[in-house]
Amino acid sequence: MTRADSVRGMRSLRFRTFVTVAALGVGILSQMPAASAATALSELSPKAALAEASQAYEISYATIGSRGEAADGSGSVYLPKGTAPAGGWPVLAWAHGTVGIGDDCAPSRAGRTQRDIDYLNHWLKQGYAIVAPDYVGLGTPGIHPYLHGLSEAHAMVDGVGAAMDAVPELSHKWMVIGQSQGGQAALETASTATKWRSDLDFRGTVATGAAANLDMVFQLANPVIPNVGIPELTTIASYFIAGFRTARPDLNIDSYLSDVGKKVVADGETLCFDDMVKRVKGIGIGQLLKKDALPLREAMKQYLEVPTTGYDRPIFIGQGLLDTVVPAPLTAKLVTEMTASGQPVTYKTYPTDHSGTMAASLVDSTPFVKARLG
Repeated sequence: MTRADSVRGMRSLRFRTFVTVAALGVGILSQMPAASAATALSELSPKAALAEASQAYEISYATIGSRGEAADGSGSVYLPKGTAPAGGWPVLAWAHGTVGIGDDCAPSRAGRTQRDIDYLNHWLKQGYAIVAPDYVGLGTPGIHPYLHGLSEAHAMVDGVGAAMDAVPELSHKWMVIGQSQGGQAALETASTATKWRSDLDFRGTVATGAAANLDMVFQLANPVIPNVGIPELTTIASYFIAGFRTARPDLNIDSYLSDVGKKVVADGETLCFDDMVKRVKGIGIGQLLKKDALPLREAMKQYLEVPTTGYDRPIFIGQGLLDTVVPAPLTAKLVTEMTASGQPVTYKTYPTDHSGTMAASLVDSTPFVKARLG
């Protein structure tokens, strides 16, 4: 299914999904705020708590999967300390980075890294509520279609809308922020938000370490490429293969995999990031394959590409110059194309690595968000 086909089916499928879920009569705990029939709130796992949140919930809602099918979404909602301003707390939708694709990896269940905890607590202290979807297939049925931008965007926008329906302290003003996989998800969300939910007041985007132009890397994969000794890249490749196979069963992805590749990808469906990095130590991307992936080039591009046009709200992109996960030239190419097409993008670079970009960029991203959300 092409991006255009999926977009055309959004509205009618959203309505059918809402009616179906509403008919199931989803229950809501009596002590929680009133919610729409398509949304359920429950107590958040203590593992996923944030020190700067006054209240925190786990949220379940209806969304859309990678093949345009109805899907379940899950995530977390955090409210700042203090009294909500008139109109409610403005919302930041947090698009998380790579955690894995198994249900146990979902941040609303497993919790978050200290890096992410510090980052989200910073935004809570600024007076923003956080809505943090898990993405389709994380903590919900099915395999997470890792790096599938449109399903990530659906999960983000639908999660924000569901949270605003369920929690009366939330404003309809919102922005999306994201890192790595979440940077890609944030940009996809930015290109979709006002079209998908025009009733919500979307104000803009912050994306750091955004996973852009990865199709240029993956399409070169073949059995003879050398092992560069970065197990994180093999981990990302295994997650991508599993997600790509889920979204495009018609392509017979397994026929491209070696016996080693089949075992690694199978383990990738359950192992979270740190454990998967240990699992693939000493295994390069080329060892996952038994033949050249070039015939999959167009399909991979459709699956992975980040839009370079269609943005109608301001975008901030931060990039670490020492990033080896998403190298700076890949992001520079994206920004060059966006700028050439007249998109409202601000681009900043920092002398740090992939993870370090989050904290380093706060000096610029904090005023960027404040100027748009107050």
